Amino acid sequence: MERSRLLQCLAADYMRLREVAGAGLTAKVPTCMPWTVADLVRHVGQVYLHKAEVMRIGSWPDPWPPAEVLTEHPIALLDRGYGALTHEFSRRHDTDRAKTWHNPDQTVKFWIRRMALETVIHRLDAELAHDVEAAPIPDDLASDGVAELLELFVGYASRESPDEFKPALEHAKGHAVLVRLLAPPPLSRSWLVTAANDHVAVTTASGSPLTSPPAATVTAAPVPLLRWLWARESTPTTDAHSPIEVDGDEEAIAELRSLLRAGTQ
Repeated sequence: MERSRLLQCLAADYMRLREVAGAGLTAKVPTCMPWTVADLVRHVGQVYLHKAEVMRIGSWPDPWPPAEVLTEHPIALLDRGYGALTHEFSRRHDTDRAKTWHNPDQTVKFWIRRMALETVIHRLDAELAHDVEAAPIPDDLASDGVAELLELFVGYASRESPDEFKPALEHAKGHAVLVRLLAPPPLSRSWLVTAANDHVAVTTASGSPLTSPPAATVTAAPVPLLRWLWARESTPTTDAHSPIEVDGDEEAIAELRSLLRAGTQ
């Protein structure tokens, strides 16, 4: 996705998170227990401030967080964090160097994408907490979020942070699960997710037949697929996208869910 589009999505979801949080900060967030909405909003505000500081100083800030963020009103912190983040973005080009946790991509663009995707998931959390209809998610953002989750949070992270995946991998049987994203080109894509001994292999599946059939298949349009993978699929919605289709070995699907939890804790 282009920079301007990602920043547009980030702005919309920041405003939606702020709007929903304004309905009450004490509500429990079922997808991030034991957090309340106040905890959720404080988290997002701190993440914004942290990434702004990373770009400003060119390294991981230490110590972190500053003491004042622990007592600042959550929505005020969210606003301050968003302002600092977007200010740093405005001062830099996509390809400018920035410290990130993804070694192949040490650029400002990484954080623009990551913050847009961080925000859409957490505004879904706020909507779940208040049991309100989910605002629409654009297909291009959802598709990018599916790719990020599978390729970075599962495939890449399982190699870079193996301890986080060790419990899930110890119980894995090595099932291959095909995840298919149904959308008009160029959004349509497929991934094969397979648990190996010490990592999760995530490969892009081409249009050619697989050498062996997967144990299970998960198929959906971008928005329901993003929500299913992040376990945020239960909010009422008027979205007209096709539903999730899950076929095959239930144990393989449970294995995939376990690997996704390991990557998104």
